[in-house]
Amino acid sequence: MTGGFTRQIEAALASRPPAALARAALKGKAGPCYLVGRNADAARLAGRLKAAGLIDDGAAPGSTWNGLPVFRSEDLPEGAVVVNAASSIRPVDVVRRFSARPGLRLVGLADLMAADTALDPPDFVREQSADWAAHPAEWEALYERMADAESRRTLLDVLRFRVTADPAYMTDYEVRIEAQYFEPFLDLAGEVFVDAGGFDGDTAEAFIRHDPDYRAVHLFEPSAANMRKAQARLAGQRDIHFHPVGLSDIAGDLAFDPDAGSASAIGEGGGQTIRVIPLDAHLEGPVSVIKMDLEGWETRALAGARRLIGDFRPKLALAVYHRASDFRDIARFALGLHPDYRVFLRHYTQGWSETVMFFV
Repeated sequence: MTGGFTRQIEAALASRPPAALARAALKGKAGPCYLVGRNADAARLAGRLKAAGLIDDGAAPGSTWNGLPVFRSEDLPEGAVVVNAASSIRPVDVVRRFSARPGLRLVGLADLMAADTALDPPDFVREQSADWAAHPAEWEALYERMADAESRRTLLDVLRFRVTADPAYMTDYEVRIEAQYFEPFLDLAGEVFVDAGGFDGDTAEAFIRHDPDYRAVHLFEPSAANMRKAQARLAGQRDIHFHPVGLSDIAGDLAFDPDAGSASAIGEGGGQTIRVIPLDAHLEGPVSVIKMDLEGWETRALAGARRLIGDFRPKLALAVYHRASDFRDIARFALGLHPDYRVFLRHYTQGWSETVMFFV
């Protein structure tokens, strides 16, 4: 017999939003369609929907995107169909904004998938649905392992969104990136903080505000441009150690994209080579808090920190949203080292990005 969490995920997968308008749009019979969202899903849909343009109120007049003219929302014609392809950060805000505009009609990714089951789903939906189908018992066990009701609700809502792309599951969430990593249950006091994926020092700066009595900060950032910004931001702060390397399970050189800002990541398409090291080989300890947001490299970096985590049992704040299996894989790793960890989950956008799992 399946548990309540499993039944609710299966119910989300079985439900289908109203698809009449989406079906008409896919057939070219709904009137002009305008996309919201500069992403791969919008690019794929543009041709299928014969889109008339992209909506971006912040774009310069006369702009184009992927060959589409860019319009301000106030310039849309009466009866226009707004296609909500936003999925990472603010899909709910798009629904709120355009649902309130008379004369406009709104369809989303979930509507389009319901209208045509042969339509390629967004990558995050395809990958998450496959992972759920392969490991439902492990997901159910993770749900039961959550330390509080908010964590269980967050896991349920985020997973339902990630397997359906329906923003209805995310209406209780707001974009609050600034709150990441600093939840009250961490109880920060006199910590040695490892900031893995330190970007421009913004998280380390926030950590210092939350824990002014910290003992040390170790910031790891392989992008030279980001590191310069971090050093400038944190100039004058005490006991800051800057490490211009990436973290992994073994030492070596890997391709890296240094030009993606906070999304700079290790990958085959990277434009430069960076040095990566295991955290265990670089720091003796002690460490008491480890934060990781490494654009999908978290599991490799955690494997390289096995000794430090095993010896010192630091509090962990780990991004789990980059890969569909990260929720399970990261929890399994951390709990394998310390089964007594309390596991919390918090989410910081209205879409699939910025989910952090905490081990306390």
